[in-house]
Amino acid sequence: MAKRVGQKIKMTSIDELLCVPSVAGCDEIEVAKIRPFKDHPFKVLDDEKMHERVESIMLNGVLVPVTVRPLEDGNYEMISGHRRLFAVKEIGLERIPAIVKKYDDDEAVLVMVDSNLQREEILPSEKAFAYKMRYDAMRRQGQRNDLTSSRIGTKLPEGRADDELAEKVGESRGQLHRYLRLVELISPILELVDKKALALATAVEVSFLDNEVQQMLYEYMCENEICKTFQIFALRDYLKENDTITKMELIRILNENAPKDESNRFQQLTITKKKLQEYFPPFYTKSQMEKVLFSLLEEWKKNNDEAGS
Repeated sequence: MAKRVGQKIKMTSIDELLCVPSVAGCDEIEVAKIRPFKDHPFKVLDDEKMHERVESIMLNGVLVPVTVRPLEDGNYEMISGHRRLFAVKEIGLERIPAIVKKYDDDEAVLVMVDSNLQREEILPSEKAFAYKMRYDAMRRQGQRNDLTSSRIGTKLPEGRADDELAEKVGESRGQLHRYLRLVELISPILELVDKKALALATAVEVSFLDNEVQQMLYEYMCENEICKTFQIFALRDYLKENDTITKMELIRILNENAPKDESNRFQQLTITKKKLQEYFPPFYTKSQMEKVLFSLLEEWKKNNDEAGS
C-alpha cells in the first residue's frame, strides 16, 4: 500500500477535551473568583431541572459561556450564568468558560435582567424584583421618574419610563405596575404568590398595608383561608379611618367580609378524640374536659375584650 508522505495529524486540543466552547473573547475563569450578582432577583434552585443541567454539563461540558464583569479586587461578578455556575460547582470543576465584559453598575443590571427574562418559567417574585432593578437602572441613566406616581390604567404620553419598560419586558403597563407593587410584600406573603395560593390582584392590594398588618394578615391566612380581594378592600377602608388596628379587629373585619358559606359554623364543632388526647389525661371524663375547655374559653374571651377596649 502506498504511503501518504507528509500528511499532518490533527491533535485534539485541551479545550476540546474539556468541552470549552470556541467563542471569541471566551476565557476560562476560576470558579472561586466569581461572585454572584449583588441582590440577584432570580432564584437558583437545586431541583429536577438543575439535576438535568448537571448531567448535561458532565456529558457535554459548558456549551454556552457565562458572562462576568471584572471587579477591582481581581475577582469577577456574575452577570449571566448563575445556574451554570451552580452546576459546575456541584460537579466539582475549578474553572468555567466565561466572557468578560466591562459593564458599569447600571449596564450590568440591564444585561443581567434581560438575559434572565429569556427563561420559560419565572416566578412573580423574580419578575417583581427584576423589573424594579431594571427600572431603577433606567432612571439613573436619565429616564423620567414617573413610574410610581401614575395610577394603573391611566393613558400616558409616549416616552414615559413605565411605557418603555413595559414594552421591553413584554408586559402591559398595568401588569408592570402590579408586579412592581409586589416588592412591598413581606416574604411569607410573597411566597404565597409564587405558590399561586394568593392571587396577584389580591397581593397588590395587600402591598399597600404596612409590614405589621401584613404579618397579622399572614397569620390569619395560615389559621383560616387565603383572603379574597374584597376582604382586603374592607381592611384598607378601616385603616383609612384608623391609624392602627389590633389583631382581633383585623380578624373581625376579615371574618365579616369572608365568603358567606359558613352560616352554620356555630351549630356544631367537632374535635376528634385523637386531638383531645394530646391535652387531657386518659382518665378525664367528658364533663371534666368540657369544664376545662369552657374555663379556658372564658379566660380567652376576657383577655380579648380587654384588648379591644
